[in-house]
Amino acid sequence: MRVNDFGQPIGPDLDGWQPPEFPPAQSHRGRVVELVPLDGATHAEDLMAVFNEAEDSLWTYIGFGPFADASELASLIDNLRGRSGWQPFAVAVGGQAIGMLSYLRIDAAAGCLEIGSIIFGPGLSQTTAATETIFLLIDHAFDLGYRRVEWKCDSLNAPSRAAAERFGFRYEGTFVKATHYKGRSRDTAWFAITDDRWPDLRAAFVAWLEPTNFDAEGRQIERLDTGS
Repeated sequence: MRVNDFGQPIGPDLDGWQPPEFPPAQSHRGRVVELVPLDGATHAEDLMAVFNEAEDSLWTYIGFGPFADASELASLIDNLRGRSGWQPFAVAVGGQAIGMLSYLRIDAAAGCLEIGSIIFGPGLSQTTAATETIFLLIDHAFDLGYRRVEWKCDSLNAPSRAAAERFGFRYEGTFVKATHYKGRSRDTAWFAITDDRWPDLRAAFVAWLEPTNFDAEGRQIERLDTGS
């Protein structure tokens, strides 16, 4: 353990680390999915068609939605694009947007950001494309020089908690009465991946995403092993 001149314990040296840039509004292409900067005029119609096919329960743990029509969704999208510390993306497969998510609470000075506001339509949830989506955003954040990527959710949202752990995020605790939405109080569960853990996690993602890990019907042969 490091100590200062007064004998007090202090944290590790930053070894020349410099704050990264704010994530640029750019596309990210994977093997099966492409992430493109979210735009109301471009993506609202496709997304609304997908969301109309989803169960109403899709919106239980989302701070906004459901939406009456594509115009209302487009307004929300344009609002997200204008929020400080946000960088939202559409998730496209075969050129069609079938989901959306964001970098949010981006704190470049601290080297920390969150992946959240994840809304995956029925054709995207629990698919190879969904996993590759999360991988691309985590990988890009660490490529930029961020030190920490967070995942937060309502502590009662069991599917989100399970997804976080599957992707290698470690549970760090629950903030009681952290916020409120849709007329109810929310305790928020915090998860994170830090840059020192990412090389091993990245190797696990890359191995899982290899085409040889899927059979002719696209089903995984080996599960994603992040040590969780």
